Amino acid sequence: MGESDPLGSAPPARQWSAWRVVLNFGIVSLVVDLASDGAQSLTGPLLGQLGASALVVGVVTGLGEAFALSFRLISGPWSDRTGRYWTFTIAGYALTAVCVPLLAVTPFVGGTGLVLASALILAERTGKAIRSPAKTVLLANAAGAVGRGRGFAVHKSLDQAGSLLGPLVVSAVIAATTVIWPAFAVLAVPGAVAIGILVWMRTRVPDLSVYEGSRDRAPVAAPPQAGAPEDSVDPGDPSDPADRPAAFKLPRTFYLFAATVGVSTVGLVSFGVISFHLVDAGILPLAAVPLVFAVAMGSAAIGALASGYAYDKLGTGVLFTLPVMIALVPGLTLSAQLGAVIVGAVLWGMATGIQESTVKALVADLVPNGMRGTAYGIFAAFEGAAALAGGALAGALYGQVPVLVATVVALQVAAFALLWATIRRQHRDAGLLA
Repeated sequence: MGESDPLGSAPPARQWSAWRVVLNFGIVSLVVDLASDGAQSLTGPLLGQLGASALVVGVVTGLGEAFALSFRLISGPWSDRTGRYWTFTIAGYALTAVCVPLLAVTPFVGGTGLVLASALILAERTGKAIRSPAKTVLLANAAGAVGRGRGFAVHKSLDQAGSLLGPLVVSAVIAATTVIWPAFAVLAVPGAVAIGILVWMRTRVPDLSVYEGSRDRAPVAAPPQAGAPEDSVDPGDPSDPADRPAAFKLPRTFYLFAATVGVSTVGLVSFGVISFHLVDAGILPLAAVPLVFAVAMGSAAIGALASGYAYDKLGTGVLFTLPVMIALVPGLTLSAQLGAVIVGAVLWGMATGIQESTVKALVADLVPNGMRGTAYGIFAAFEGAAALAGGALAGALYGQVPVLVATVVALQVAAFALLWATIRRQHRDAGLLA
């Protein structure tokens, strides 16, 4: 986007259709997530083998998600300022493609293995932070021509197909070799495939803004009348002073929604802690742990598709299911019973699928084009801080599950109330702009 044709111009005659672009982004996400989520399904056991405790696993995986989210506060506005959305996208995917297979060397470097593994996990998550706002901007423009709820849902379902296949691949490798390191080494292949596809896409569709028509853009409020109260000024109004920081031009409803998702995310136990628990409690052998992650990722695809289509049909209210799901996760996933853990993993997967698809669709509908990279970066900063707090919370209370459950339920009650306030403000703003 933003590197050639003007916004809203008609696509060239032989340019790909919007659906083809969405599907190709989905294929890229499929092969990359085959690698990254294949590795993520084993993060807890790998760190445990290298000497980490439950608290260390929670902090490292929580900090990894914080990196994956909070660094977008820099990469999002940077991509908006430069317009180099493709550059950020390809660079971020390349970092993931390199770091994941390097985890294979960590069991062979002695006492520094835990430090190296932690650094590679954080670097891989940083790659996601670099690419995510820019890639989401590109996807949001293409999806604007087909329906953002449907476009993001289809993309996420392909993404989750990779998240399902990755754990199956690494599980098979561990079963065949009986050791963990070859499972990371084979993940070099899908990373290389993803970079090849992205470079090909960049040559065929360099400017994705051509897919977005005016009807697909977020509304912008009219300038306030003389004497109107200051609160009536919409921060997304382009008539604001030019020197006003971009972050303060974003709608207040966006910030309220970011706070909503942040509070909710604190309660979402990381899969690193869940996978650590499965091995630490003797519930499953190491080779079977990725299969639980595969079940969760399959559930994420279902959650993304169902919530995305429901969002287009029914509106924002479908997101009330998110805090309800998250409230049930810790008590189930940290149980000593395999059946309960699997049910919890299904709910965990559905919640993450909704967060990565329908939640992002709402952000695109709340924020005008040209500021979405910034918005996704700021939104991710809220999620990143919450992920770090949530990882530390789950690790610290790993041995006190009832206390953890009570804390998570309280957080989700607060998130439910914040979401209700967000929807009320969204409807009020829509009425003012009508």
